[in-house]
Amino acid sequence: MKALILSGGYGTRLRPLTYSQQKQLIPVANKPVLFYAIEDVIEAGIDEIGIIVGPNAEQVKKTVLSRKWDAKIEFIYQGEPKGLAHAILVAKDFLGDEDFVMYLGDNILKEGIVKHKEHFEKGNYDASILLTEVPNPQQFGVAELSEDGKTIKRLVEKPKVPPSNLALVGIYFFKPIIHKAVRSIKPSWRNELEITDAIQWLIDHGYKVGWTKVTGWWKDTGKPEDLLEANRLILDDIKTNIEVETKARIHGRVVIGKGTIIDENTVIKGPVVIGMNVRIKNSYIGPYTSIGDNVVIENTEIEDSIVLQDTEIRNAGRIVESLIGRRVKILKSETHPLGKKLVVGDNSRIIL
Repeated sequence: MKALILSGGYGTRLRPLTYSQQKQLIPVANKPVLFYAIEDVIEAGIDEIGIIVGPNAEQVKKTVLSRKWDAKIEFIYQGEPKGLAHAILVAKDFLGDEDFVMYLGDNILKEGIVKHKEHFEKGNYDASILLTEVPNPQQFGVAELSEDGKTIKRLVEKPKVPPSNLALVGIYFFKPIIHKAVRSIKPSWRNELEITDAIQWLIDHGYKVGWTKVTGWWKDTGKPEDLLEANRLILDDIKTNIEVETKARIHGRVVIGKGTIIDENTVIKGPVVIGMNVRIKNSYIGPYTSIGDNVVIENTEIEDSIVLQDTEIRNAGRIVESLIGRRVKILKSETHPLGKKLVVGDNSRIIL
């Protein structure tokens, strides 16, 4: 089996961050979201991975190749994103006539895909999808099941009256017949080749489509609030690993990277991840905060936030529930609001 991981698109819901950074490369708990997908497919025993790239292709390549992986990785240029099914068309030469898993690179799945892969293979399905219960199925693609719940009758995209609360997760297993399906469908009203239409084509033509239920958490990190929620969920599972000596007051589970200096007037309350070569002085770093490499923080309180690398925050009062890009400068103003909620793009400068 091969893997096809999607890391293209424009990430418009995450602007301004994605004007200068591919959305799948935004870190959660100091690791690019895309890396979680790569790790999942390698854990499932897949050692040939194709990564679909688009507008920021070189940025994706450089980031992925900065780490050594136990898999052969090939990059496949999609160009203009024309839907998930279009990505399969573009990757036909890479995929050949082998089974494959397609994994959307902005998804994070706590439990991985091992059991879902085993279900697909043991059931000899032509396709198998992952489903999870959601409180708002109107906002997702939703599966309508047979009366016994064993098979899928149809897939409905963002239904006004959902037939169930089972939403499609962005991970799909396919046999080569999917290539015929994606060539047989027409563009949707969005002028995209929809993967839901291709799977529906399989169902309508008598092919065997199975499903498995996600039992742990799943996040599609397409919006700032989703990234922050994913950050919380991942930090909930971290274990303390402090690679430096510090007199800071540390409570709870905290990870601190090499070269970081934190003074004795700083309080850190976990779960928190702090990268390498960070400088923190007279500050409070509260729960569910991830701080990237080479960040400077002074006289500031930060909680429930993601701060990307090379950013400088000084005398900024209290910052909460914020997503702050790379090389940002946040400095002091004459007033001190109790809290600021920020989504700040790369290379920004803010005077508070």
